[in-house]
Amino acid sequence: AKLFCNSLLLLCVDISMASRAISFMLRAPVACQQKFSSITPSTMTLCRRGMASTTSTFPTEKMEQKRAESKLGGGQKRIDTQHAKGKLTARERIEVLVDKGSFREYDMFRTHNCNDFGMTDESRYLGDSVITGQGKIFGRTVYLYSQDFTVHGGSLSEVHAEKICKILDKAMLAGAPVIGLSDSGGARIQEGVASLAGYAEIFQRNVLASGVIPQITLVMGPSAGGAVYSPAITDFTFMIKDTSYLYITGPDVVKQVTEEEVTHAELGGYLAHTKKSGVAHGAFDNDIEGLYEIRRLMTYLPPSNKAVAPIKNCSDPVDRVEESLDYIVPHDSLLPYDVHHVIDKIVDDNDFFEIHKEFAKNIVVGLARMGGRTVGIVANQPKVASGVLDIESSIKAARFVRFCDSFNIPLITLVDVPGFLPGTAQEHNGIIVHGAKLLYAYAEATVPKITVVMRKAYGGAYDVMSSKHLRGDVNYAWPNAEIAVMGAKGAVAIIFRNSPDLEKNEEEYVEKFANPFPAAAKGFIDDIIRPRDTRARICEDLEILATKQLSNPWRKHGNIPL
Repeated sequence: AKLFCNSLLLLCVDISMASRAISFMLRAPVACQQKFSSITPSTMTLCRRGMASTTSTFPTEKMEQKRAESKLGGGQKRIDTQHAKGKLTARERIEVLVDKGSFREYDMFRTHNCNDFGMTDESRYLGDSVITGQGKIFGRTVYLYSQDFTVHGGSLSEVHAEKICKILDKAMLAGAPVIGLSDSGGARIQEGVASLAGYAEIFQRNVLASGVIPQITLVMGPSAGGAVYSPAITDFTFMIKDTSYLYITGPDVVKQVTEEEVTHAELGGYLAHTKKSGVAHGAFDNDIEGLYEIRRLMTYLPPSNKAVAPIKNCSDPVDRVEESLDYIVPHDSLLPYDVHHVIDKIVDDNDFFEIHKEFAKNIVVGLARMGGRTVGIVANQPKVASGVLDIESSIKAARFVRFCDSFNIPLITLVDVPGFLPGTAQEHNGIIVHGAKLLYAYAEATVPKITVVMRKAYGGAYDVMSSKHLRGDVNYAWPNAEIAVMGAKGAVAIIFRNSPDLEKNEEEYVEKFANPFPAAAKGFIDDIIRPRDTRARICEDLEILATKQLSNPWRKHGNIPL
């Protein structure tokens, strides 16, 4: 059909050219008529070949030449420098992240529009300092950008910002996640306020997209100045060990202003942000590991807040009885244990994607599957500080709970908490307002909420940890659980302050309060179950609650205690 159309088109061209020639010859002098009469069919064929070469081959070659130029970024020498640092280039990172052959690039022919301070034609690189487009991860659409450090250090220009804004807008329209691969020295100083305006345009879109589509940032190099705020707004921020840094001002500025000498790693390296500040949710050994872990994370997430996370075919029986759970948790409430062992036993295939693993270790949060459905796990960790709630653990858990609620991910809460951490340091640094964040997050959440009190739930921490009073859908307790205002020893010391037989009084208190039956009698606990049955019961509840419908009263937004 294509060959027929082309032949028909050439025939029309022949007829048109012949008719024009005949018309001209009838009006032209004899000499001209003799020249036109020398035109032969072979001459017409050569003309057609020349026209085809001019109209198709040349533009195609030019297009491919420009594409190759754009793909080279800042040039081979700078690419070699990137490799020497143990880093992939911006394009190589995209190739690893998305399914093979699925990436479709936007705006690869754009260049910066600055003419000041030496930003001449020699400094104009096609695509500027960021690569943007869409691709697929396990067949599901994602939008992404990858900052190119080989072009002006990945600095953000006006065009750079416009390219990122375009994919954020497209992602919102399509209802698809956005992944940012950050490797930038910050604002492009030569462009002045235009660069700052570009940052603000990106921040605005990050905020509007928050809770609508998942946003993930992988910091793979320096991220300084205004560049740090976009990762801070996104849902998850990860770093690459030893090659990525996050800070508002670098070591030189810090020394100039405060006379403090500090290295890049000490100021904004992965240890600073995964263990101390909590800015980063995790860190990976190298670019390859980081990109593959992002692919893994994406399998747990829905494309937007209007969809549910993909349900995976589950080979792990939903009614599996796990007898080891009867013995993992010690009966003595003072003895520690690792709650990871409990999590591994109840989720599908022992597969748990932990978030903020190195930060606030006294609480564990992360994503898993139960019966093939994505769930968010929040669990007190008795192995660290007895699982007590403090400022950092409250902030960590509250952020995670709100993420899950935004994207329709059910919450499973495993409770073994002695209360909130006392002391002047906590009080003076705002444990009241920070603890209220976790309470607010659970109370506001409308997704399915299933809670299991494994051993103890004391004081206000019992209320905060997804209790029945905060609209918990199903609340279980294990037989040795204690639900009370405080532990037996502390309670007896107050109630029976002058009693001669405190041991007997403690037994009396335990019998009356330090067990799950008083709470069950009041309906605060739906059932007391054997630990071995926990997985089966939760999977059953998740299936029932899949059609849960609950909404909060209309409001512009709540005023969470920030």
